[in-house]
Amino acid sequence: MSAPMEGIKVLDFSRVLAGPFATMHLADLGAQVVKVERPEHGDDTRSFGPPFSNGVSTYFLAVNRGKRSIVLDLKSEEGRETACQLAACADVVIENFRPGVMERLGLGPDVLRTANPGLVYCSISGFGRESQRAGYDLVVQGMGGIPSLTGDPNGTPAKCGASIADLVTGLYAVQSILAALLRRTRTGEGALIDVPMIDGQVALLTYHASGLLNAGAVPKRLGNHHPSIHPYGTYRAKDGHLNVAVGNDKLFIAFAKALGAPPWAMDARFERNADRVALRDELDPLIEAALKERTIQEWCDVFMAAGVPAGPINTVAEAVKSVDLVSHPHPSGEGVVKTAPLPFKMDGAPRSAVLRPPVLGEHTEEVLRRWLKAD
Repeated sequence: MSAPMEGIKVLDFSRVLAGPFATMHLADLGAQVVKVERPEHGDDTRSFGPPFSNGVSTYFLAVNRGKRSIVLDLKSEEGRETACQLAACADVVIENFRPGVMERLGLGPDVLRTANPGLVYCSISGFGRESQRAGYDLVVQGMGGIPSLTGDPNGTPAKCGASIADLVTGLYAVQSILAALLRRTRTGEGALIDVPMIDGQVALLTYHASGLLNAGAVPKRLGNHHPSIHPYGTYRAKDGHLNVAVGNDKLFIAFAKALGAPPWAMDARFERNADRVALRDELDPLIEAALKERTIQEWCDVFMAAGVPAGPINTVAEAVKSVDLVSHPHPSGEGVVKTAPLPFKMDGAPRSAVLRPPVLGEHTEEVLRRWLKAD
């Protein structure tokens, strides 16, 4: 089965996380991704660490498989001219410099799309192409509102442990690029795509924002519990914590039976979800007392048999055990690099790019020869 984006050329000026995460997935889908890096140091993440694996940053290894690395000095006339020539051959250009940088380099969308009208030009930034404000994940997460909903109700607001602002932005970039390429097949025209990190964070507010905007309900931190469904959260078992998701009234009946049908579970006050939400402070101590009688695994087995969604809170080490990891040769030439594949399957198409993460500039001559057909 051929890869879905086979034959698509992507010229990637992005660095750090949001852009590279996007272009790695484009490479996984079969696109030819050429990563343009600055001389000497390359992508900033090449020096992010520890941890390192055989001298290479594991951060860099996480988001750069499937790419060819070339070195261009964009501060030089020769480097900029070469970049323009490559962009004229590309289907997609993606960058995440601060707004205005590419224009000052003579590589802005107006210039590149004039030379290549079918080009899809994707610009990632913190706050959009019209803003000079720098966008970093921590700051954007905070401004996007999610930390105000995350953490202990009596504690400090907490960001997501993963760099969710960067990663979600990367996913939206892929989505928008694919949509633009699909439109191009009908119209022949390229696109200028503006992907602000802040917009991606606000989009994730979904029902929290809807409750505020349409019912005046001010969201607040509930720890791991849900504002509109109950019981739907984290509870302590005999040997630790587990998550239980009782998403409707029918599931609550099954949940109660799985707990041994304690008298309180038959209480008419808890019959409907809206009532359970309103009376969560009365209901939770009763649930917690019941769950403390067995271990996490015992409860997971009981709930699975009863059809009640529940599961442990895994460590990263435990979580990756359930994934069919992909392996590539290590850039150092020693050992392998293990990473998570594309998170979906499409017929028999590969779930990962063939190429390993690149050594800085190792493909410069190859790319210039193939793309520009230089001798």
